[in-house]
Amino acid sequence: MVDRRIRQELASTKKEKPAPDQLQFGKEFTDHMFIMDYTPNEGWHDARIVPYQNISIDPSAMVFHYGQSVFEGLKAYLSPEGEAQLFRPDINLKRINNSNERMCIPKIDEEFALDAMKELVALEKDWIPEAEGTSLYIRPFIISTEPFLGVAPSHNYKFIVILSPVGAYYKEGINPVKIAVENKYVRAVTGGTGEAKTGGNYASSLKAQEEANKNGYAQVLWLDGVEKEYIEEVGSMNVFFKINGEIVTPELNGSILEGVTRSTAIRLLEHWNYPVSERRVSMQEVYQAHQDGQLEEAFGTGTAAVVSPIGQLSWGDQHMVINEGQTGEVAKALYDNVTGIQYGTVEDPFGWITKVNETSVVEQ
Repeated sequence: MVDRRIRQELASTKKEKPAPDQLQFGKEFTDHMFIMDYTPNEGWHDARIVPYQNISIDPSAMVFHYGQSVFEGLKAYLSPEGEAQLFRPDINLKRINNSNERMCIPKIDEEFALDAMKELVALEKDWIPEAEGTSLYIRPFIISTEPFLGVAPSHNYKFIVILSPVGAYYKEGINPVKIAVENKYVRAVTGGTGEAKTGGNYASSLKAQEEANKNGYAQVLWLDGVEKEYIEEVGSMNVFFKINGEIVTPELNGSILEGVTRSTAIRLLEHWNYPVSERRVSMQEVYQAHQDGQLEEAFGTGTAAVVSPIGQLSWGDQHMVINEGQTGEVAKALYDNVTGIQYGTVEDPFGWITKVNETSVVEQ
């Protein structure tokens, strides 16, 4: 049984909140954080909300040496009525447990974790910025903490949730980006950890991203790690193509992360009666569609940007300009509707919004 009590220790002094127009992603953090520990004898225990602070951890903690960790990312939004709300948090918590399974980390109680996140957001509600397009980013993560240099699953863990106010991703409207198709480096392979949200996947992507940035590209389009022929993700986002009226996205194959925004986009597109296919998509197919004038749109989906239109794809010596480098109608509709539901300005027909109750039930 999970001990459902959460003790609370309030910060004695409060931080100065940044101006809404000065917000940068992941630079500022709120006054409090949530922590819960795991040991084999007690399971997950000692749930607490405490002042944001450094954590003390042994230099031999296994997370530093073998990378046994998982994380998630979601946001809290302010509705027009001033209510704090979350967007599909149950899916994030289900996914963190899927990642836990792959990384040999004990699963968390998803219902209790949601209660803890809501409690923390309620406490920090005045940190949710009010300016258009801004939000409070929520980062739950789990690290292995056992002090041991043997290669094996850790016995001890910490589950932590921190919050960060973030600015609007698009300050001047959605702008399509230039993407380079990556032919040298590999992000993940089927049977590896690509379908888990774990730090190593992101570390392995940095070199390709760095080289793409130097050449004037915003990100890379990842191909499969075996044949280097089939499309997987774009940067750290899922990717979609509109080809001759059909919306196509790579099927989940064990190396692709199942994005919350990905599943949201698919559900909305089906709701709008677009033909949607989840299948293998080769770079050759996309190139041929462009040659035939049938590549109508391309875009990525993810928590930070929601939708990121692709204006140009570079594949070797081939430079494919998509939709004249402009944002397509599907990408724009998805962005407007998803963000509208998140902020409470568009009807939520799917029950995706979770309200944050401002009445604290936390034990003092």
